[in-house]
Amino acid sequence: MIRHIVFFSAKDEADVERIAEGLGMLAEIPHSDFFEIGINRKVDQIGTEVDVIVYGEFRDEAALAAYKAHPVYDACTAKVRPMREIRMAADFVSKKKD
Repeated sequence: MIRHIVFFSAKDEADVERIAEGLGMLAEIPHSDFFEIGINRKVDQIGTEVDVIVYGEFRDEAALAAYKAHPVYDACTAKVRPMREIRMAADFVSKKKD
């Protein structure tokens, strides 16, 4: 399983909800086994730069690639990119059996 995690920060704090709503479009893409969007609670003592998190689980690299190639992904990027400051992504293979 591939775990896909993306962190976003907003240029303007007033846009955090709009970013989360825009990223919600990604839930329409059928290639993930689990998918959710979350707003950072900002309770960490060291860093609170992240505003919104995208978390998805994909069966394999092909499913993740199909997700990223879907037209909704491009539409979401066009909507969210102007509002975000930072986007950091990480993908890793999980050995955990759910």
